[in-house]
Amino acid sequence: MTQVGVGTSPAASAFIWVSRGGAVCLVAGVLGAVSGIFLAVYPGQVSEDRFSYPLTADGFTGIQIWFFVQHLGLIAGLAALSRAEIMAPGRSARWGTGLAVSGMALLAVTELIAITARNSTYPGDGTGLLDTLYGVSSLAVGVGLILTGIAVRRRGRWTGWRGLVVLVAGIFVFVPMTPALMGPFVLARLAITGWMLLFAALGYALWKADER
Repeated sequence: MTQVGVGTSPAASAFIWVSRGGAVCLVAGVLGAVSGIFLAVYPGQVSEDRFSYPLTADGFTGIQIWFFVQHLGLIAGLAALSRAEIMAPGRSARWGTGLAVSGMALLAVTELIAITARNSTYPGDGTGLLDTLYGVSSLAVGVGLILTGIAVRRRGRWTGWRGLVVLVAGIFVFVPMTPALMGPFVLARLAITGWMLLFAALGYALWKADER
């Protein structure tokens, strides 16, 4: 097993953590996309006015716990991004990565809080608070990624699609994901699936960060 920090230069140590965080984010993004497709095609087990739709209350509990764990993988990628040395120095990069990580952490916790509404109708008791938490956390991630993406573009170390993936992942929150979340259930799930694929792409870029 590789021991980071023992006989390893600080730069090499940082790269190892960036690469590992990217690999975790890649896997989490792919699995998040698979989860989105699963929910989009899974036959409804309850009526569409149930907050847990299309799953039963027990199934909803299980998948919300899974989403919490999966979001931790996305946080690993965002944390790796903050150490990747691909952003122009300045407040934009620091505020961007900090906001993105904080927003994703709130989003992860919200996935667990949502379990309390598993037997509710939608809209119903407690769902208004959940809508607010989901909205605030997602927008925080979006703004954070846009700020970070601008810093990545200014640095110019990542070129091609890699130079755009962070910025696009941030813009995607506002267009098309937010409007899609206000639409039909399947459209919302597909929009989230697209967002997860962007995180998978970011994870891949971080995983292979040493390749030019």
